[in-house]
Amino acid sequence: MAEDEVTLWLGGLAKGDNAAIQEIWQAYYDRLIRLARKKLGDSSRRAADEEDVALSAFHSFCRGAAAGKFPQLDDRHDLWKLLVTITARKASAQLRRSHRQKRGGGGVRGESVFVRDDSSQRGAGIDQVLGQEPTPELAALVAEQCEHLLGRLEDESLRRIALLKLEGYSNDEIAQQLDCAPRTVERKLARIREAWSNP
Repeated sequence: MAEDEVTLWLGGLAKGDNAAIQEIWQAYYDRLIRLARKKLGDSSRRAADEEDVALSAFHSFCRGAAAGKFPQLDDRHDLWKLLVTITARKASAQLRRSHRQKRGGGGVRGESVFVRDDSSQRGAGIDQVLGQEPTPELAALVAEQCEHLLGRLEDESLRRIALLKLEGYSNDEIAQQLDCAPRTVERKLARIREAWSNP
């Protein structure tokens, strides 16, 4: 990158020229990322990573330049020194934030917390935590238990009420479906509870 090219960009930056800002960003992006990565070291990247730090640093640089805070900014050497300083400060601030006690004191773990030490399931991570859908084993177990409980009910009307209740219907809705009084449903539900509570 030529010295006069950077000088032109800096002139455009002072005037708020978006094209100049874009040119500076493209020219320094990779270097800023590498610098931020080095400054962050092996710290946790859960809250912010090197790209976040580089973006924040560049944003602060652009705001400061637009406000006229960098009168000594004349060439690419001044520009790089300034970007290094801002990026280093942003990385240090990020490290301080991530190591605060309320954020886990630097001990917050990622998906590795879900992987067993025997490493029989490397890379499984959070996928091993139960989600919205039950596992096939759990579904089979629930179906088996449900069938067992329904088998303990003496007649079909009790089984039907139990199934409707398990599906989330209210007593009034069940009464409407079975064309009976809500009190009848309540009595039959009491019988169902009694049958299921006795071993």
